[in-house]
Amino acid sequence: MSAVAVFAVISVVSANAQFKEEAFTQTYNDTSATSTAAADTADKMFSFKELFGGLAHKQDLRIGTMLGGSIFMPGASQIYNRQYWKLPIIYGGIGALAGTGGYYLHRYNVSKKSYEAAIAGLPEFATDVVISPGIDYRSKQIGTWMMVGAGLIYWGALLDGAINYKPTEHPHPGRATVYSLLLPGLGQAYNGEYWKIPIYWGCLIGSVHYFYTNNINYQRFKRIHNEATLDPNYSGPITAETAVWYRDVYRRYRDYSVVAIALFYLLQVIDANVFAYMHDFEVTDDISMNIEPAIIAPNNAYAMQMTPTMGISNTVGIRLGVRF
Repeated sequence: MSAVAVFAVISVVSANAQFKEEAFTQTYNDTSATSTAAADTADKMFSFKELFGGLAHKQDLRIGTMLGGSIFMPGASQIYNRQYWKLPIIYGGIGALAGTGGYYLHRYNVSKKSYEAAIAGLPEFATDVVISPGIDYRSKQIGTWMMVGAGLIYWGALLDGAINYKPTEHPHPGRATVYSLLLPGLGQAYNGEYWKIPIYWGCLIGSVHYFYTNNINYQRFKRIHNEATLDPNYSGPITAETAVWYRDVYRRYRDYSVVAIALFYLLQVIDANVFAYMHDFEVTDDISMNIEPAIIAPNNAYAMQMTPTMGISNTVGIRLGVRF
């Protein structure tokens, strides 16, 4: 009797909610020329034919294809966006800074080799070559900063191409993805989800901090182990066995930090892409879910539509229906 009562109660259970119908009318896989946002799917590989067709303004480019072309051909996105006046700035800036940086780095390498050659026959300097006026460290510093500047112009050209990409719908999934690839958190800002930026940046900064700390300790115990095994007069407080144990531990933690950096970086890229795609996926309070008794056939079809087979009889169960 109690089972019948429970069955009766279950049969009248209902709940309400409804997904908005428009959420299921997306055209994510529509690769037609009229759907630029839909063309930013991953079902097509990079194509040079598509790239050069877009640069000749004979067809529309996906933002991913445009970015790939700009990586190998700086300025390609500016050509596609018809902003030709930016090309001299990009090529002039990269060329001037990279050329000047290469010149100063060459001066540093020449001074270093000359100094090493000058002291090659002096045993008192052979094991203790530190910063010396004979090596042009100032040229190294200038050359390094010049190369950094050239890299920033190159990065800025990629970001500028994404900002000026033609589709104007907001948010554009491809643009959000490129933003996060070029600058972590920028895709979340583009999607209006600013509260996620401190989370991702905190995770990335924390991972970089642990990488830096673990790498310093790894290098320290590696040096101690080398001294303890190569120098017969070594009398330090840390034995070679202890040093190699700590060296391996910190190397493992350093590698874990690299994995964490990569995972958090990829996570924020995926997050920007997914939430840009799903920005208009709305949920209301109107899904209809009905649970009611039903006679079920062995093949899970309703008995009133199918006949029993192989002598197996029908059984009584519960039918769950969900209406979207």
